[in-house]
Amino acid sequence: MASLIYHVAVSLDNFIADQGIMDGNIENTLFLFEGEHVPDFLSEIQEYDAVLMGAKTYEFGFKFGAKPGEPGYKGIKHYIFSNSMQFESNAEVELVKGDAIEFITNLKQQGNGKLWLCGGGELAGALLAHQLIDQLVLKVNPVMVGEGIPLFGSVKPRLKLELVDMKQYANGVTKPTYNIVYI
Repeated sequence: MASLIYHVAVSLDNFIADQGIMDGNIENTLFLFEGEHVPDFLSEIQEYDAVLMGAKTYEFGFKFGAKPGEPGYKGIKHYIFSNSMQFESNAEVELVKGDAIEFITNLKQQGNGKLWLCGGGELAGALLAHQLIDQLVLKVNPVMVGEGIPLFGSVKPRLKLELVDMKQYANGVTKPTYNIVYI
């Protein structure tokens, strides 16, 4: 069975995006887009067999020149979950309409690799509520943004986390990796 890993940047107050990111203006975000954690991240994502994301996360790339149907990350199969987006699926990017939980459950059962959940918060919350996320890899930025998109959307999780790895970078970003223990 494939494992589903929620690998995402997050603020200390548990937001995956602040107003600058939501506006598509990274000059106005408190999140760190430079530093030694960035090349590590770009190397790590090559280990994933596929990336899964909601429409808003996918559309974020449009503000930087990406177009519908194009992959945001080269060399990785993309699954985009949306009932409203319109584009033709292709070998690199598949638009998934309908029940995301059922689709991802089947995807996990059919595979044996690593699936990267890139965002967003609502999709992550739904997957967590159905106990489908196996691991959290959090790029914790040393900022508090006050408001934005919560890590798990509107879901308020109650679970145990088992720390399996921790990395700290000179710019203050920390990267704990947790296995999720559902209770």
